[in-house]
Amino acid sequence: MKNKLSEISEKALNELKSILSISELEAVRVKYLGKKGELTSILRGMGALSPEERPLIGKLANEIREDIEKNIEKISREIKEKEKAEKLEREVIDISMPGRKKSVGKRHPLDLTLENMKDIFVSMGFSIEEGPEVELDYYNFEALNIPKNHPARSEQDTFYINDNVVLRTQTSPVQIRVMENQKPPIKMISPGKVFRSDAADATHSPIFYQLEGLVIDKGITFADLKGTLELFAKKMYGDKLQTKFRPHHFPFTEPSAEMDATCFVCQGKGCRVCKGSGWIELLGCGMVHPQVLRNCGIDPEIYSGFAFGFGVDRMVMLKYGIDDIRLLYESDMRFLNQF
Repeated sequence: MKNKLSEISEKALNELKSILSISELEAVRVKYLGKKGELTSILRGMGALSPEERPLIGKLANEIREDIEKNIEKISREIKEKEKAEKLEREVIDISMPGRKKSVGKRHPLDLTLENMKDIFVSMGFSIEEGPEVELDYYNFEALNIPKNHPARSEQDTFYINDNVVLRTQTSPVQIRVMENQKPPIKMISPGKVFRSDAADATHSPIFYQLEGLVIDKGITFADLKGTLELFAKKMYGDKLQTKFRPHHFPFTEPSAEMDATCFVCQGKGCRVCKGSGWIELLGCGMVHPQVLRNCGIDPEIYSGFAFGFGVDRMVMLKYGIDDIRLLYESDMRFLNQF
């Protein structure tokens, strides 16, 4: 048994010389000193020794165990110190090196254009009103002279929460809420996000922005509408801009029109943006339908008014010559850094 203990000691110390990691060290410890280790197995056989041999063998076994444990502890310290030194070497910082310059964000073209539009209308005496994006069907359609089964509803694919609640398809419901709660005169704009069930492509998005306006007072005429929008267009795109109005149809205005402006890319000469016509459609507008006024408790015999609506995304695309609406929503810094 004495020879076996000597062999175990020699083998263990030789194996410890080639250890490179804590996991390997633990494996050697278990192999020789664990519950099923080689040294432990030898000690379990001491019952077969004579009374004279037991103390000698026991003393030798304990000396070998202590020797192996001391070597394991020494090697463990060396490995940990080496790993710590390597970690410090990896984490060393050269304080003389220049710092990394942080990228500074820029204003989004949508935000820039919308703020510019709001500033112009505020300077013309308009107030800014807001309303819920999750809207009642009544405010989004019926109060705007679009009853159930009206053909205009098929023109706008709507996100329905249930039969009576929708994601608003326009910011016009804000106008209805204002007319219900404020007495004329009213002069307001309602910028905001709207939703339609469109597949995303170069010219369509399920989420986009509108800015709509409303003026209600005694004696308001189409001439007031025309003058207001022409003034806005010139402030937005310059004094040389020319405008024209074309008859159109909207359920909530009568008469209705669309306003075109000379292309601000080619100045009316014809280009890719205006498809060679020299004109670009800017907005829809018209005199508020008498039934819409009645729905809001305003007497159309006393008051009249006009309303208009811009697609802000379209204004951005036309202003900067952008041909794909998806660029406005993809957060691509290569695109956004141009503004």
